[in-house]
Amino acid sequence: MERKRSNLAVSVDVSKSADFLAIIEAVGPLVCLIKTHIDILEDFEPSVVSKLQGLSLQHDFLIFEDRKFADIGNTVILQYSGGVHKISQWSDITNAHPVPGPSIVAGLKKVGLPLGRGLLLLAEMSTEGTLATGEYTEAAVQMARENRDFVIGFIAQRRMESVGINTSIDPDEDFLILTPGVGLEAVGDSMGQQYRTPEQVILESGCDVIIVGRGVYGSEPQSIAGHSWAGRGIS
Repeated sequence: MERKRSNLAVSVDVSKSADFLAIIEAVGPLVCLIKTHIDILEDFEPSVVSKLQGLSLQHDFLIFEDRKFADIGNTVILQYSGGVHKISQWSDITNAHPVPGPSIVAGLKKVGLPLGRGLLLLAEMSTEGTLATGEYTEAAVQMARENRDFVIGFIAQRRMESVGINTSIDPDEDFLILTPGVGLEAVGDSMGQQYRTPEQVILESGCDVIIVGRGVYGSEPQSIAGHSWAGRGIS
């Protein structure tokens, strides 16, 4: 973020590998993070990961596989380390729902910590009617505080330092806040996604990274609007 003066993350949610790599090539110079859903790719093959890693080195961005793990510890160990996608081998960051309890963090940590990976917990979501509120959010924050060597932050809509704390805020607590649901205009879509502007997310809510998807490449992957977003989130 500091080297590139960018806190823009682009979520590349397309089904063809050629489009996937073309978008990343186009926005790579502008972003600090590329967010993937690798299981969306209909024509996935291991060479896609190799090319993704090459672009990461070329353009100096981190890779975040938005896997949203949500199972017991032993199962997420297998999902994270193996299977077709072998996420732990190439993704710098992944994320998880805290629903299963502390065992999900323990399982992912067993795989990811020795590899220098980081975990985000889903403390809040940007969709209408989300259940990730109240005690759920507080439990996510507590899990993170108990695993600071592996949990680096949250998917959330605001700062989390004061959540669940009845006394003083720990001055050493500095979790990253990555925020989806960001658009150039504060509107929504037909599937319940609720958008806020970069200024609302960064300046008003104090979040660190804005996550943008269709706002950058729209319905046509060949039409990249990444330069419209350059610098919009930097405060």
